[in-house]
Amino acid sequence: MIYVFLAEGFEEVEALATVDVLRRAGLETATVGVGGKLISGSHSITVQADLTLDQAVMDDALQAVVLPGGMPGTTNLQNNATVMAFVDYAYANGRLVCAICAAPSVLGQKGLLKGRKACCYPGFEKFLEGAEVSGQPVCVDGNVITGRACGVALEFGTAIAEQFIGKEKAQKLWDSLCHE
Repeated sequence: MIYVFLAEGFEEVEALATVDVLRRAGLETATVGVGGKLISGSHSITVQADLTLDQAVMDDALQAVVLPGGMPGTTNLQNNATVMAFVDYAYANGRLVCAICAAPSVLGQKGLLKGRKACCYPGFEKFLEGAEVSGQPVCVDGNVITGRACGVALEFGTAIAEQFIGKEKAQKLWDSLCHE
């Protein structure tokens, strides 16, 4: 199971494009509402999450956690102890930990980016503590995947999918998106 956490003020494109790509890849993916099933994004688009935070399960079936950016969504994710416990569990157990836009700052402040290549929304680099900051649109370093912003959400989702379906199938998925 891949969990995409949605907190009030999340960046809609980053969350939903990522979920769309992962589901197109055939990966079991659920949105998790932090604070309830109905969550409003940073552009006042309300989304109904698949699960509430208390319905999410932290066990061996957990394959990845995804943190979309957006403000104040990123701050709301960071301030939620349960979301941070999922991040810690995934990281400690070698599962994917993925964050895009402002959200890689959460990983940096937790010390999870030390010695890793990472990217984020311009201006948040100072929060990527210990990271080798990259200007690439998406960075994959071990079990950590980071993305710059909503403009690369499809590429971010495809990079996550590739870890599960392989490079060849991910390339076919990417091509099917007619991204150019």
